[in-house]
Amino acid sequence: MTIQTPFGEFSTADEVAAGIDLTGRRAVVTGASSGIGVETARTLATHGAEVTLAVRNLEAGEKVAADLRAQGGKVDVRPLELGDRASIAAFVDAWEGPLHLLVNNAGVMALPERTLIDGQEAQFATNHLGHFALATGLHRALAAADGARVVAVSSSAHLRLPVLFDDLNFSFVQYDPWIGYAQSKTANVLFAVEATRRWADDGITVNALMPGGISTGLQRHVDMEALLAARRAAGATAPMKTTEQGASTSVLCAVSPLLDGVGGRYFEDCHEATVITGRDRSDGRHGVAAFALDPENAARLWTVSEELIA
Repeated sequence: MTIQTPFGEFSTADEVAAGIDLTGRRAVVTGASSGIGVETARTLATHGAEVTLAVRNLEAGEKVAADLRAQGGKVDVRPLELGDRASIAAFVDAWEGPLHLLVNNAGVMALPERTLIDGQEAQFATNHLGHFALATGLHRALAAADGARVVAVSSSAHLRLPVLFDDLNFSFVQYDPWIGYAQSKTANVLFAVEATRRWADDGITVNALMPGGISTGLQRHVDMEALLAARRAAGATAPMKTTEQGASTSVLCAVSPLLDGVGGRYFEDCHEATVITGRDRSDGRHGVAAFALDPENAARLWTVSEELIA
């Protein structure tokens, strides 16, 4: 059954979390120094969770943490560079005790030129492999939490492209900023599918989501006028979401009791998305591609990812 909730496209993170007590739960939010990462962390902290901001920019992270502490939140800041295996390993090695919520929020978008990190295309390496290494590295902590949730922030951009298993780095297929981004976002969804299958006996569930159209630092490489024109061409009439609205689906996947025991799915606008079997059946902004939920693709990507981070 497709999950529908009382919330919608313009619900806020606070509305989704209303009445939920997170006291005693520990959370990690990557990319929590800007954009919807800040709002996700704020909502979790103000509802009682102990939140770790995993960030590249420690100075920016400390400013966010100071603000959240002033609101009564229990927050700490730790360095994390998803494109640096040593940084990920250091974060994992330093973690002690259970971890109840892991929100894989950080990312890069539409890098203008094909760039490699440790031999892998940078968007795939950062958005997928970095978070894959982090989540698998923290698996024992997640299992110890007895009912942990992992949230993978994906994008409707995944509708543009499946994972190109034979050409992950665009050595043959011509690189395009949005195509590279699309592949990494499909990988985020496939991770949710396979992680839920593999970690079910540990009580861990993983879901992916599309936060919606939000203007944040993520779009630093994007021509916003062109992006807005593309939204209009796709039939979008509503304004861009605020960060409070953009964080709502992340928070839903992280804490809502409506998703207890639910994993391996893709959500948008606080509802489970409709499965799309062809681009002609989508407006390009809504729905989840069937290839992104395919269990064989998910299992294959997991194996490939383990080999790439070894």
